[in-house]
Amino acid sequence: MNKIKIGVITASDRASKGIYEDISGVAIQDTMKEYLKSDFEIVYRCIADEQSLLEETMKELCDDESCCLVVTTGGTGPAFRDVTPEATENVCDKMMPGFGELMRQVSLQYVPTAILSRQSAGIRGKSLIINLPGKPKSIRECLDAVFPAVPYCIDLIEGPYIETNEDVIKAFRPKVK
Repeated sequence: MNKIKIGVITASDRASKGIYEDISGVAIQDTMKEYLKSDFEIVYRCIADEQSLLEETMKELCDDESCCLVVTTGGTGPAFRDVTPEATENVCDKMMPGFGELMRQVSLQYVPTAILSRQSAGIRGKSLIINLPGKPKSIRECLDAVFPAVPYCIDLIEGPYIETNEDVIKAFRPKVK
């Protein structure tokens, strides 16, 4: 059986130029290593905040690399260069607004500026794309909130069966009658 592939995209002008280390992309990868019991590999990209480049990279990870899950960090704020949700919407067949709603709700428990965040999620073919904020602490808070639904979502779009480390995070799948 092929390894499960998970894409991680960091959208950051400065990190992509090496001006600073991409701690957000590393935080996502570390979280996946904690969460997942299934054998998987990370397909990682650190790119500039350019909408066309984001779209191209999402398509590559979903279509060419066959990542069942693509997690992005950065580009979800209100600034002019923040275009990750727009790129996601352009490449997805359908949007999954519940992900963004829950992530903002959780983040609001910590900071009032969470209402400025535009996290979102969508489906492209057999891939789920989730847009996360840029700070490692916020990344973990958001992933802790939404990840219990991720394996079942991937089941529903005919992706691979993902098993979680239940000591860290428990995936929810409806009971079969």
